[in-house]
Amino acid sequence: MSVRRTVLVIGGGAAGNAATILLRRAGMDVDLIEAKDDWNATAGSGITLQGNALRVLRELGVWERVRESGHGFGSVGITAPDGTVLHVAEDVRTGGDDLPATVGIQRPRLQRILIEAVRASGATVRLGTRATSLEQDASGVTVRFSDGTTGRYDLVIAADGIGSTTRAAIGITAEPEPTGMAIWRVEAPRPEGVVRADLAYGGPSYIAGYCPTGDSTLYAFVVEAKRDRGSIPPQSYADEMRGIARHYGGFWPEITEHITDPAKVNYTWFDRMLVEGSWHRGRVVLAGDAAHCCPPTLAQGAALSLEDALVLAELLTGSGSGSEEWDDALFLRYYERRMRRVRPVVEASVQIGQWQLDGVRDADVPALMGRTMALLKERP
Repeated sequence: MSVRRTVLVIGGGAAGNAATILLRRAGMDVDLIEAKDDWNATAGSGITLQGNALRVLRELGVWERVRESGHGFGSVGITAPDGTVLHVAEDVRTGGDDLPATVGIQRPRLQRILIEAVRASGATVRLGTRATSLEQDASGVTVRFSDGTTGRYDLVIAADGIGSTTRAAIGITAEPEPTGMAIWRVEAPRPEGVVRADLAYGGPSYIAGYCPTGDSTLYAFVVEAKRDRGSIPPQSYADEMRGIARHYGGFWPEITEHITDPAKVNYTWFDRMLVEGSWHRGRVVLAGDAAHCCPPTLAQGAALSLEDALVLAELLTGSGSGSEEWDDALFLRYYERRMRRVRPVVEASVQIGQWQLDGVRDADVPALMGRTMALLKERP
């Protein structure tokens, strides 16, 4: 009888939750630890999920819940700052013709759906817990936790986000770098008539947009040049975002009147990072934002993280027998397979933002987006 393999997943975001669900399905013993006591179940406003993300969510068995909870659509509108619709473009169905091109959903709702699936998988979950040290040998990893306990694992998956402490702990020196842009986000009631995402370029910000996230909700955002976060008091966040948004027409006046609670407004810099060479050291391997991050100009952050988990789980389970050797060669295959997909997306996402920062008026954004979306239609 083969010995059951044991896996520690560090981080309960998209990548960590997805990896946990898939490895538990394959019969592995999985512990998931998450530093936040609330498992990030209330954080964030909304998220845009394109078809390639939906394809992974279907593999996880949660697609129907996501479909019922969000709002699917197949086009994006380009508007002038005054709200005049200039063009409506059909979105590419990167997940295949049997899935919507895009679904908007409240981020907390998506997280709760994934949390429920993790719980149902039978994984052991420990919240408010961190890994404080990792000691590796040829056969596995001994992990000491913040509560003083220890555990022994065949593999550790570090899915602890953009600020991953595990990444640094295993000697990977890559760190996220700001691109020069920042974004204000807020959840708001969805005005009647908003049926898709609309983006306005120009005005007092680089981009002002919104995306429906359900029958009665949307999330709205404005993108500007980054500012010193320490110079913006959190209690002024609603005033700051409202001051920018009030310059936009169309549905924006109705949205803007609901930007009143600073606690519901989020301000974040755009960052970029791509770990080069490999995403592992021994039996510790990175996934999701711990390995790569990019501006949301292509709305691919969560999708890439979900795909990481899917590809890693496929390699770890082999044909489903679990007989694949867990060695450097396997983890390099994971890295090489993901880099062929992740690198073009990160570079395109950064390039689109840089063109805006540089004021390049003849940049062929549609062509770059078209090439990238064509790549994402292929299975990861």
